[in-house]
Amino acid sequence: MSMTSIISSRKAAWRRSISRREWMQASLFGVSMQQLAFSAQSNQSAQPGRLGMPGLFKGRVVEVSHPAPIVSGRFQAEPIRAMMRSGMAQLTGAPDWKSAWKLFVEPGDVVGIKVNPVGAPLVMSSPEALREIISGLNEAGIKNKDIVVYDRYRKQFLSAGFDKWLPEGVRWAHAVEDYEEIQQAIEGYDRDVYLDMALTRPGYDINNLTARRSFVAEFITKKVSKLINLAVLKDHQSAGVTLALKNLSHGLVNNVARSHATYTQNTCGAFIPAVVSMPVIRNKTVLHVMDGIKALYHGGPGAHAKFVWEHKKMYFATDPVAMDRIGWAAIDAQRVAVGMKPIALDRPDQYSKFLNRQPEHVEIAGAMGLGEWDLAKIQHKKIVL
Repeated sequence: MSMTSIISSRKAAWRRSISRREWMQASLFGVSMQQLAFSAQSNQSAQPGRLGMPGLFKGRVVEVSHPAPIVSGRFQAEPIRAMMRSGMAQLTGAPDWKSAWKLFVEPGDVVGIKVNPVGAPLVMSSPEALREIISGLNEAGIKNKDIVVYDRYRKQFLSAGFDKWLPEGVRWAHAVEDYEEIQQAIEGYDRDVYLDMALTRPGYDINNLTARRSFVAEFITKKVSKLINLAVLKDHQSAGVTLALKNLSHGLVNNVARSHATYTQNTCGAFIPAVVSMPVIRNKTVLHVMDGIKALYHGGPGAHAKFVWEHKKMYFATDPVAMDRIGWAAIDAQRVAVGMKPIALDRPDQYSKFLNRQPEHVEIAGAMGLGEWDLAKIQHKKIVL
């Protein structure tokens, strides 16, 4: 079969798998036919299911604040437990903790929890929030052996201490050993599920398939049926913010350094929505919990102590775009309060060196159907305990 015939066959199969609306969205963003065909090469349906992003509650974000979830630098289990229970109840409208979680999972599911250790020990997914998620899953009938806590890098996961906080029987997983600059090794990743994007690190041939593809971790393609996203509230030098969307995009695939290869070659705005839109990620991620008890307003993703603040809030959503819209505003408010410019207007300094940050990945994700960007359509519920 000729190459022209192969491409034509792929185009026809891809057209049959998506709706007219998705076709128009792809055209608007200039995404190549070949790129999208290759990015959907899993057995997952291209259409999100009932629980797939934006999920059960599009446009709804619950913000829960408490005066004492952290005291003298130490997280407090009881206030965080109260915040978690209130947030889940307000998000779902369920009468109790168990009923809220049963909306998202059921016995027989293997549930992953994506944590974020990058700013450890200053700003990271807190063990108290993680334990409460595990508690909720247990209440919904998920046994510990069917819960898998994950981060991409084994060394960072262990250095942060996540393995020490897990109840007996809860498993943990990783994709690779540690961060490295090239990020094109594919051990730990699924060779059949990838995003093919016309983007490489400087010096690589665009015809090099490994250099222009990001493979999805086997953790999400083969090991779990549902995913809970435990994000944190942080500034990011290249992406502007690293909240719900980026915790998925840069934690579940390889070859992500190409999205911010140099201080001027920054394509997070396109890369993040493209990854999160992949059916295997979009369909399996059913809930986002954002730990904003300690947060970071500048210099991310690694945390500098001078930019950490005790925000004392947690956020709950099934819609990552709406969540990130609200989280971005919270970071900007803190920046303005300390005399800094909002993220989108910021210029490089010694802590944040990218020429132009790209928080617009949140808006683009909204345009791609992952959630609600329009503030007029976002139901932002604020609960004070």
